[in-house]
Amino acid sequence: MWDRWREFRRRQREALRESNRPWGEVPGQVGEEDVRLQRDLLSTVLPPVEGANRPAPAPPAEGRPATADAASAAAAGAAAAEATGAPPAEAAAEGAAEGRRFGPAGRPLNRQSPFYVGFVGAFGVIVALGLWHLIGRLGTVITLIVVALFLTLALDPIVSFLTRRDIKRPAAVAIVFAGVVVVFTLLGLLVVPPVVDQGTQLVQEAPSYVNHVLDSRVVRQVDRDYHVVDKISSEFNKRITDSTFLSQVFGGVLGAGRAVLTGVFQFFTVLILTLFFLANLPKVKGAAYGMVPASRRPRVISLSEEIMRRTGSYAIGQVAVATINACFSWLMMTIVGIPYAAVLAVLVGVLGLVPMVGASLGAGLVCTVALFDEPRKAIIALIYYIVYQQVENYLVVPRIMQRTVSVPGAVTVVAALAGGTLLGILGALLAIPIAAGLLLLYEEVLLPRQHRH
Repeated sequence: MWDRWREFRRRQREALRESNRPWGEVPGQVGEEDVRLQRDLLSTVLPPVEGANRPAPAPPAEGRPATADAASAAAAGAAAAEATGAPPAEAAAEGAAEGRRFGPAGRPLNRQSPFYVGFVGAFGVIVALGLWHLIGRLGTVITLIVVALFLTLALDPIVSFLTRRDIKRPAAVAIVFAGVVVVFTLLGLLVVPPVVDQGTQLVQEAPSYVNHVLDSRVVRQVDRDYHVVDKISSEFNKRITDSTFLSQVFGGVLGAGRAVLTGVFQFFTVLILTLFFLANLPKVKGAAYGMVPASRRPRVISLSEEIMRRTGSYAIGQVAVATINACFSWLMMTIVGIPYAAVLAVLVGVLGLVPMVGASLGAGLVCTVALFDEPRKAIIALIYYIVYQQVENYLVVPRIMQRTVSVPGAVTVVAALAGGTLLGILGALLAIPIAAGLLLLYEEVLLPRQHRH
């Protein structure tokens, strides 16, 4: 091992020494004679420059014929050609053939040089850090693009269904997008008015709630012992007159308003991107497939189309399952008399989009609200959701999801946990289609290749 290491270090030193030697220098020749020979060699290789004042060639040395100088120049040219690895004639004509007026190029940089390795490595690290920082700054934009692409893949099967009915794609896209806008508008009209009414009612009844709490027997007893009400009043007046506290409060209110405006802007941005992607999806796919080598293009196209088809089918199926859950939940809450039925039904539908745990979270939310209203209603809601979960798992989901790729349970749980940890609810939504695509690539690409080898 040490012999191999010493041999490697020797070759590295020789390569470094060769890369640092000037062009045309022949090992073992030093002194003014070498300089003169190199100048004569350059004068024979380089073409004369018209109009240039060139010094006259030096006369031959006494006692030495001109033929000796020519022979020495030829010998030096042969030695230089041998050092560069090219024949003498090719070495002499290389500069003129390649259009180089100043002779052929010298040796390339020694890539085993510590300076070269360190500089290139440091430059690569700087580029990687810059890309990472750039991706971090563009995280929100990338998230919006991913959401828009996911919605595009979810709506594209509906557009394809309409195009198969002799409807042109622009008209089909317009119909589908109008339907999406109508659905979101109805959800907004269904959720926003109850929230506004209940918030207004809470603000109007807040003084009565405060008086009711202050008039309670427990609060009066604590106030007699510790003078809590006076301390709270003095602290409240102190906070009201404090400019720092007021700036913090208004800063928080402004921050909440800014967050709401940002959310509305991102919502409309996703809708616009979805419309553009949906209208130009064939062109986008064609441009992406065009970057694949022609020999691999048919297989890449078939696999990509299958992944996109299954992803769209999964998204439509998940939305259908969540919608059915929300409708039946609203019907149950209306019959039982659970308050805020419309708002809770929308929340159940949104949570139902999350795989594995979404339906259970929605059921827990409804049961909690019913428990605060009346325990008997909570028991009825709990029994309903236990029965509905069995019906959904064994009847509804298999019929709706029969065209989507089947993902093993363990992979589903791991993918949902990983996606939720990375990107929250959005990651949990995208985890199952991504896992399905990776499983398809595993079955169709990796396993056949492993079997062949």
